[in-house]
Amino acid sequence: MSNPIEQAAQVIQNASNIVITAGAGMGVDSGLPDFRGNEGFWRAYPALHGYPFHQMANPTWFETDPSRAWGFYGHRLNLYRRTVPHEGFQVLRRWSEGRSHFVYTSNVDGAFQKSGFDDDQIVECHGSIHHLQLLNPTRYGEIWSADETLIDIDEENCRALGELPTRDGQILRPNILMFGDWGWLSGRTAAQEDRFHDWLLDTNVLDTVVIEMGAGTAISTVRDFSERLQEQGATLVRINPREADGPNGTISIFDGARDSLVAIDQLIH
Repeated sequence: MSNPIEQAAQVIQNASNIVITAGAGMGVDSGLPDFRGNEGFWRAYPALHGYPFHQMANPTWFETDPSRAWGFYGHRLNLYRRTVPHEGFQVLRRWSEGRSHFVYTSNVDGAFQKSGFDDDQIVECHGSIHHLQLLNPTRYGEIWSADETLIDIDEENCRALGELPTRDGQILRPNILMFGDWGWLSGRTAAQEDRFHDWLLDTNVLDTVVIEMGAGTAISTVRDFSERLQEQGATLVRINPREADGPNGTISIFDGARDSLVAIDQLIH
């Protein structure tokens, strides 16, 4: 079979285990902003024109201009809360039912949990916007749920209005790994990674398919993770409209996540 959609359908049908890996491109089909280029970022946040994403995604803003920092992250928190994950998430959920599976994602939006995946079978390697921590915590500081946190945003100026989230007189920040971030508390993510490693010890990697979506080369955490599993014997299906190439044996699909997953699912069913 030369058609990668057909190849992917066959290996997904035959695999006993599924590892789902996802980068930033996974959320674009749900209507989320495309942060992969400055123009897309500035279209989403015109008030931040002149500040690239990597400069805004920096914890120093919570010290120097906390209303701007929470304007950006508060808007994202509100956006992710109201976003409905696209159809591809439910396709992945159906494929995973009755089979051993795990999710590994650099996305902080909580879309996999919202789609019905068990929180104990997800690794969020860059943290989650739905959890909070102190800006300057101790090494083993506490992480809290953000479920009760409400941020009112002046969207035109990308600033938070009213009181900012605090605890014990200290400002809170999302439990997300940012650029130049020495204060991120990694305990929650480390516990997720421990669960994944325990799962992997009981899993036949040779009978595993890795389905990777929207993971680019600019920040290669997810791609590197997928390829490490491939080196151990898993089959890699890489879905990416621009960067689907991979090591020898990769099934490369140059298209978006939603359309590719739906097309594969139609062949399977």
